[in-house]
Amino acid sequence: MRSALFRRYLVTAVASSAAVALLLTGCTAQGQEPSGDPSDRSSAEETSAPEDDGEAEGDAEETEEPAEQVLLDFGDESDQVRELQARLGQLGHFAAQPTGYYGDVTLGAVSEYQRSAGFEVSGTVYESTWAALTEATSTPTDEELYPPQQVMGYGDNSDQVRELQARLKQLGHFEENPTGYYGDVTTAAVTAYQQAAGLEATGTVFEPTWDALTAETETPTEEEMFPPLEVPEVEPVQDLDERCLTGRVLCISKTTSTLSWVIDGEVQMTVDVRFGAEETPTREGEFEVYWKSRNHHSTLYDSPMPYAMFFDGGQAVHYSQDFAANGYNGASHGCVNVRDEAAIAELFDDVREGDRVIVYW
Repeated sequence: MRSALFRRYLVTAVASSAAVALLLTGCTAQGQEPSGDPSDRSSAEETSAPEDDGEAEGDAEETEEPAEQVLLDFGDESDQVRELQARLGQLGHFAAQPTGYYGDVTLGAVSEYQRSAGFEVSGTVYESTWAALTEATSTPTDEELYPPQQVMGYGDNSDQVRELQARLKQLGHFEENPTGYYGDVTTAAVTAYQQAAGLEATGTVFEPTWDALTAETETPTEEEMFPPLEVPEVEPVQDLDERCLTGRVLCISKTTSTLSWVIDGEVQMTVDVRFGAEETPTREGEFEVYWKSRNHHSTLYDSPMPYAMFFDGGQAVHYSQDFAANGYNGASHGCVNVRDEAAIAELFDDVREGDRVIVYW
């Protein structure tokens, strides 16, 4: 009896296992009913393979595309960088002269172009940036790629500027004595020469201007470049305002355009000075030095004011390089300009805060 029951249990278990196997095989074969033959099972396994292949293809579609190629980047130096700079210059993004070196200025210009063109701002020239830039510009000319080099320009201070002024004076374009400073008067003289010579009138000396000027003039002599300076005489005490005769006073006369440093009625030094223009006049009156600033720079006019001694609001006595170079052809914004740098440096050290300042006619 027990043996019969065991055999019945065994047959039932085998049948159940076969049914489970049949059901599993049917799912794998997507509903087909394979036979119990091993070849049918192999066929079912082969039929399931495309499902795996499909998943692999889906994974491949999600793979990111390769990064865009970089053509030019910071630190590069080549003729293509020079072309890049020239093309950016055509669009107003590169104001300097092309150099062929990809530095901070070029990086900033590329960034500005990318921003204006709607690209991601990186400062790096990718293929797309280059393609858009070349489409928006024309092939640079040789003059755009290799423009004439500047020899001298506004703000320069050197012996070469002094030679420039002496040569311009030989041709009647510069009437002052050479100073070595390239200011407004020198700019106007260069412009006049360029117009007379048929050159582009920029007021700046580029190679063609310098070549033409040196060919047309003689090498200046020492006396032409360094003419004797007129040293102002000490102003007589009797010509000073009576308020200047006691104590420590910066005595400033608008009549004689001089500043006298006076201590207890004795004149220590006298220097030439220049005053404000009609729109910004130097105020007359009695003041005192309330602040000294040796290396002052005006934030209002963005200009240097060395050895500044402030006496009334923003008005001060200070050295002016423009006055030294251009004389009375210009004017200040209300300050008292001194053109003798050595004298005002000495004066700056002598004057104390609290010393009186008298400005009078």
